[in-house]
Amino acid sequence: MKRVVPFLLLLLAACSPNGAADPDAAREADTAPAAETVPPAEPATDGEIVQLVYQDWRTDWFPGMAQAMLDEFHRLHPNIRVFYTPDPEDVPGEMPAMFTAGTAPDVINGCCDFFPAWAQAGYLLDLRPYAARDLDAATIAEWDEAQYNSFFTADGLHYALPKYHGALAVYYNKDLFDAAGLPYPADDWTYDDYQAAMSALTADTDGDGAADVWGSTFDPIYDRVQIHVNSFGGHFANPADPADCVLDEPAAVAALEWLRGRIWDDHSMATSLDINRLETRRAFWEGQVAMVEDGSWALKDILTNADFRVGVAPFPTGPAGHATLSTTDGFAIAANTAHPAEAWELLKFLVGREYGLAMAEANFLQPARVSLVEEWADFVAADFPERSADLDLDAFADGQLRGYSVTAEVFANMQGVRAATDAAFEDILTLGQAPAEERLRQACEEIELLQQ
Repeated sequence: MKRVVPFLLLLLAACSPNGAADPDAAREADTAPAAETVPPAEPATDGEIVQLVYQDWRTDWFPGMAQAMLDEFHRLHPNIRVFYTPDPEDVPGEMPAMFTAGTAPDVINGCCDFFPAWAQAGYLLDLRPYAARDLDAATIAEWDEAQYNSFFTADGLHYALPKYHGALAVYYNKDLFDAAGLPYPADDWTYDDYQAAMSALTADTDGDGAADVWGSTFDPIYDRVQIHVNSFGGHFANPADPADCVLDEPAAVAALEWLRGRIWDDHSMATSLDINRLETRRAFWEGQVAMVEDGSWALKDILTNADFRVGVAPFPTGPAGHATLSTTDGFAIAANTAHPAEAWELLKFLVGREYGLAMAEANFLQPARVSLVEEWADFVAADFPERSADLDLDAFADGQLRGYSVTAEVFANMQGVRAATDAAFEDILTLGQAPAEERLRQACEEIELLQQ
């Protein structure tokens, strides 16, 4: 495994208050005068206990870790009792009704396209007065700037803090690369290199005339497609006008056509139908694809299950430059919580050092705080000493270090946007039933109607 100490020193310099161009200016929303001041959580009096509900992932490993960490929170805050509840099965679909009914948990996690939609709808508490009081510049500078800034709405409401720093990269099967006589992806590889590798690694192993091992695959969903669009110089939402959909403009169309070509012309990139709707990471470790576009959050699953040597490379450089995803997983407080001060104490604990390390140790979640990156790498090395020996973990932090990380683009109104883009991407990519330009124009019309 490439050691991340040199990387960490560079990243700390880049992200520290003295190393950034002007982090205070870039994140001035939390230092501007707040609309209100907030009192601290009061200590318990006469045995009073404030009860909070905290909702987070329902994955097999997360609830047990969270409960163990909440024991420490209870020790530190004896007047607050937190009850953990797992996410509903359909978080984006079920949570709006809970917010509207006033039954949403006090502290919640969220991400992706639905998180800003909740903030736009007024479901989440504005954290500005709390952050201005309790978060210093050094703490804020530990978080990836793109990720941190994604938790502000266009009108300045600060609705969340980072949960972890998920970064997108390309996992590859070193054994298949070696068998094909291909060099491993370099840090500066391009879309042309990616295409050539996919074509060379696609194989018909059973001789039936159809591919059964594909060069690569990915999830054709909102932010995963956006990375390709950004690499081609395009956008989903106009950066100057978030009510304007530009997904049908030439750069974005070219990106979707490139993806469509790999799937339907070259047959070198698998669709979900090709891999029987398996999770893309599972298709990778089962040997159905030679590469997969996935994030640091998939690292433990892949290292645990793959029976071949695994490599990781940064996302390739596109025609217009480099882009990779910085996830927008974060913690927020429901706007109608009865106990905002106590909920803020819990949120601060969740974004703190110990909780970040607990997630990193339990399932290799890449910490949001840059000062914890080296310890995260140590957890990987301790659990997989041989498999991680030549694993380039720096690939997951390359975008943060070099400043090309992006987050999911946000329209002025996100309600309904994901449904429009998912349907378009399915028609163009998964089913191959529509030309990119025409179908993206239709999607933009639908999205712009939502903005009215």
